[in-house]
Amino acid sequence: MLLMYSIWMKKTHLTDTQFINLELSNSILRGLNEAGYDQCTPIQDRSLPIALRDRDVAGQAQTGTGKTASFLLATFQRLLNDKSETKKYPRAIILAPTRELAIQIHKDALLLGKYLNFNMALIYGGTDYQKQQKIVQGNVDIMIATPGRLIDFYRKKDFSLDNIQVMVLDEADRMFDLGFIKDIRYLLNRMPSPEKRLNLLFSATLSFKVSELAYEHMNQPVMVKIESATMTADAVNEVAFCPANEQKIPLLLGLIQTHNPVRSIIFVNTKRSAEKLESFLAANGHKVALLSGDVPQDKRQRLLADFQENRVTIMIATDVAARGLHIPDVSHVFNFDLPQDVEDYVHRIGRTARFGASGEAISFICEEYAYSMPDIEAYIGHKIPVQRMTEELLPEIIKPAARPRQPRKPTPNRRTQDTRIRNPRTKAAQKSAKPAGSEIS
Repeated sequence: MLLMYSIWMKKTHLTDTQFINLELSNSILRGLNEAGYDQCTPIQDRSLPIALRDRDVAGQAQTGTGKTASFLLATFQRLLNDKSETKKYPRAIILAPTRELAIQIHKDALLLGKYLNFNMALIYGGTDYQKQQKIVQGNVDIMIATPGRLIDFYRKKDFSLDNIQVMVLDEADRMFDLGFIKDIRYLLNRMPSPEKRLNLLFSATLSFKVSELAYEHMNQPVMVKIESATMTADAVNEVAFCPANEQKIPLLLGLIQTHNPVRSIIFVNTKRSAEKLESFLAANGHKVALLSGDVPQDKRQRLLADFQENRVTIMIATDVAARGLHIPDVSHVFNFDLPQDVEDYVHRIGRTARFGASGEAISFICEEYAYSMPDIEAYIGHKIPVQRMTEELLPEIIKPAARPRQPRKPTPNRRTQDTRIRNPRTKAAQKSAKPAGSEIS
């Protein structure tokens, strides 16, 4: 049975509830205080008192509202409450759909758990296989992982799931989108039964599929929904322009020049579009990071670090980056290509206006993707105002130098090759032909 708590999001992103008034240990409070957190966001205010009493929680809230801290603090406190003389490992598992999100959760866990004596492992695919394998074979309190790599180690008997006290599933809706749900069920079915562990599930949307998963693998979870009057964050200023295809790049450069964004993400739909845009921005004096699905993990981490530390202030991204990137101070999101999935629009613009800040979301309704806008507006429940393009917003731009063509490899002259005929019909005709000079004169 799912219990329901539902509130409307306040204009401010904080509540009057202070962490010091919750049932949190001094070592946790010390980490929170040093990180600069003293008041709860609505999702923390509603979910933490429940989870700290060892009740399961299925939480829904918009991206950037503090869900990560909600489940980390509850996980920390549950493990601190374990007074067993002999600890068996691992004790908690936090599952995330993407490497970027797992990395960010691990980073937040180290920050908030600075004064806790917990061993925390970060497990994800694409890199450091032997290094990660050695870590999971040790005494790990909390594993923060993507499903695929974790299952790989489990099947090799590198660790056991028999002693899990806390199970966290973050961005559960995204797990379904990425096809991970069979992997999730595989892991959950090998943990202790739901009533023997604390189960925390968080998601931007609690769809029927996610709620069904909660009912099946959790112990009578309390459903906490933090709803907003609008689908998108109130602090995001949404506008759109209607450029022709050849006007999109000049318009983007004009808007960057006009707005001078502190840090911006430009979303495109294809890798080809991303590479073309990167070359134009570079030719016009902008240093950018390009994040797409096939970027190797080591390079991906370098690009994200450059972006987070302001060595690069513009990132071009495909929708692989629309979820799981918790980057502060993104002032502008540009939808250079309108997304073809309406939910991706919400996730994209959720990269700005995080934790109560304001932000700009600027979309291009171009010839190729204009058909997406009516569906987006129907989904978010409001019209996006269209602004007029002026000459100032369409500057002269420098075109990138043409890339030198790679010389073609020389191909053999077919006339000099073996001229044996490979057409079966012609072969048959050859066989039936009489030898030269055999005719009777």
